[in-house]
Amino acid sequence: MKNERLLTFVKGMSRLLEGQPHEPLILEQGGALLAELVRHDDWLPEIFARPHPQYYQQYLLYADPLERFSMVSFVWGPGQKTPVHDHMTWGLIGMLRGQEIDTHYFKEADGHYRRGESSLLLPGQVGSVSPATHDVHEVANYYADRPSISIHVYGGNIGRIHRHVFDAVSGQEKPFVSGYSNDVVPNLWN
Repeated sequence: MKNERLLTFVKGMSRLLEGQPHEPLILEQGGALLAELVRHDDWLPEIFARPHPQYYQQYLLYADPLERFSMVSFVWGPGQKTPVHDHMTWGLIGMLRGQEIDTHYFKEADGHYRRGESSLLLPGQVGSVSPATHDVHEVANYYADRPSISIHVYGGNIGRIHRHVFDAVSGQEKPFVSGYSNDVVPNLWN
């Protein structure tokens, strides 16, 4: 049952992307697939749910061989957060366990990034990012005393995409490639 949910999601996302739909359709239909997956908290293997005491973890769960999409579990230790960053591709964020705060940033004419409103993502809810509409944000664990886990799906192999972190005040950007925290991926057919 555990791997069946993950396999069902991967198959559904693969079928969706076969038709090369426009991004709004990917976000809508892919978001519905992800919402169905994160509605259940009985499928993520424990090895991909372990927090690190200092850094959030990005565990690869699946990477499409054609790099149409990748799927990761983000494990946030107590109080952990990302820097302000971009993705350079569409993304879906499904909250599996705990809660996270998603704060969007908007580039101003003078180069600095204005902090937008924050939203709280609860278990079962899905959010999105997109270079076309809202790609720069900061994500933080809502809890200071326990981990939270979200499942992210991106339009490409996110661990290989050249992206940027930003100093919100100066607007200065620094390139990075995130990579992954794990050396193995789940066996979808086990």
